[in-house]
Amino acid sequence: MGVFRMPSLGSDMEGGTLVEWLVGRGDSVDRGDVIAVVETQKGAIEIEIFEAGRVARLIAEVGDTVPVGAPMAEIDGGGDPAASDRPAPGEGPPAPPAPPAASAPAAARPSPPPAARSSSPAATVGAGVVPASPAARRAAEAAGLDLAAIAGSGPGGAVRLADVEAAGPAPTTRPDASGRRFGPAAMREAIGAAMARSKREAPHFYLLHRIDLTPTADRLAEANAERPPETRLALGLLLVRAAARAARDVPGLNGVWEGDAFRPSEAVHAGLAVSLRGGGLVAPALRDAADASLDDLMAAMRDLVARARSGRLRASELTAPTITVSSLGERGVDALVGVIFPPQAALVGFGTPARRPWVVGEEVRPRLVVEASLSADHRVADGRLGARFLAAVEDRLTHPEAP
Repeated sequence: MGVFRMPSLGSDMEGGTLVEWLVGRGDSVDRGDVIAVVETQKGAIEIEIFEAGRVARLIAEVGDTVPVGAPMAEIDGGGDPAASDRPAPGEGPPAPPAPPAASAPAAARPSPPPAARSSSPAATVGAGVVPASPAARRAAEAAGLDLAAIAGSGPGGAVRLADVEAAGPAPTTRPDASGRRFGPAAMREAIGAAMARSKREAPHFYLLHRIDLTPTADRLAEANAERPPETRLALGLLLVRAAARAARDVPGLNGVWEGDAFRPSEAVHAGLAVSLRGGGLVAPALRDAADASLDDLMAAMRDLVARARSGRLRASELTAPTITVSSLGERGVDALVGVIFPPQAALVGFGTPARRPWVVGEEVRPRLVVEASLSADHRVADGRLGARFLAAVEDRLTHPEAP
């Protein structure tokens, strides 16, 4: 008899509130199935199981606040009862047999078994229940809105968070069964705690490097001119992949600090910093970002951003990143110097690309330039390795491959 435990979804997570079970007693579960929705300070997260078996007993009840590592369910055939389902820090649970998010959009995932186990926004927990995403349910409850009176824009008419927000004012916080409050303020508190810990424990050093983006921008414009709007690639995508491929080329910064040692990762799972409606930030993983094709990576990025902002991220997407990439896009700042997301060892930042005077040969020409930054852990690396990393980013951007 195995035990499914509350996983850790971040270095400062103490517990989560069970919002919804997507399985019942007697249901069969496979490796990678989403079996529950848990709310933390990062929002509603879909929790996967990474062993096959049958649900023998549901220990936690909806509304319970469950500490990290505490038993949530018993799984018949799930292995050692003393074993925890929590992944190693920074690694994330193993990928399910289906193609990972980084190589296909969510719509391409195979349909899950019974409807009771569905992880889609239209999942319901019983007859007569209005199909809605977990985030939409929370927002409607806090705002005192009737889900049945809200027209859903999701699959099968499911109500999404945006539908609730359009029907009435969105709440800023919501109390759980223990009186704690979730929302932008709580998320900001969690972010502050994680960043304070990072600055306290990881000796940061910072490097800045200005890069000529003109070759990449020109190649991108040529490629997008031949594509319909829905398949065009974003410049931000090429920045993410350049950072991911640099992490593959210079692997000394790709991994996590665990205990008192650095554990490198062969795969590059790039954490994509995503700003949320109402405030807050999450950085879920684009899996295998260095190896995926541009089209697959673009589809995965769109899918990840949409699900992050609608409260439908999976636990493994929050625990998997091995290095984080952050950019404010067209927000108009020259440089972004970030704080490392623990337990990772590095964060790459990009400022806003802008036209600058640039020396080309013996001439000064206007070029599209971006300021790239590296925040790194001095326990893991030094300035020389960091400089090699940023040089690898530059090489990828000044000698772009055909999209």
